[in-house]
Amino acid sequence: MTALARLEQLEVFYGASQALFGVDLEIGAGQAVALMGRNGMGKTTTIRTLCRMQPLYRGKVWLNGRDITALPSFKAARLGIGLVPEGRRCFATLTVTENLIAAARPGTWTLERVQKFFPRLAERADQTASTLSGGEQQMLAIGRALMTNPRLLVLDEATEGLAPVIRQEIWAAIGQLKRDGLSLLIVDKTLSELLPLADSCVILERGQSVWHGKPSELTTETKTRYLGL
Repeated sequence: MTALARLEQLEVFYGASQALFGVDLEIGAGQAVALMGRNGMGKTTTIRTLCRMQPLYRGKVWLNGRDITALPSFKAARLGIGLVPEGRRCFATLTVTENLIAAARPGTWTLERVQKFFPRLAERADQTASTLSGGEQQMLAIGRALMTNPRLLVLDEATEGLAPVIRQEIWAAIGQLKRDGLSLLIVDKTLSELLPLADSCVILERGQSVWHGKPSELTTETKTRYLGL
């Protein structure tokens, strides 16, 4: 499978403190990759580095065969990386429609398509983001990322803190995106929903990629050792 995105031996520091010690990760075209590990093991830092929001000390970031290591985050986004950040981070004072069109780029994902994909966003079009429920804000965050027409959608804890029925809606939407052929990098603690969707998994432990393989290859021993399950 052709690699859409590849991370090679990432080393990252926050000041004098090293956060990543050699992370390797590859995402194929149309593939869903689960990035796993306990809290504080480097998952969000890896995502920030992929999206070029975090400077590198050493390593390479590739997108569609292009070295984007030296690019700023807005150029990485223009090349096709869409981020749904942890905590949603919608523009609270803007309306739903304004949030969606703020970062829109030409492509198949239009305002009308996003509203059809998430009908609640059409119903709440003129409401400010601050008045939405948590689940609606998460739909808005995903819709906003889709409006950039990404080749790779990165989801950092997209179902965290949501009611079970809303989590199921979000997982159904992510599953549909996978079936539509969008490449996905997903961080989520709900392994019962995540693993059936994933083509492959990468586990981080103390800032290093220590295991990778198919979900079916995850043993109970591996889950216990690295995920605390």
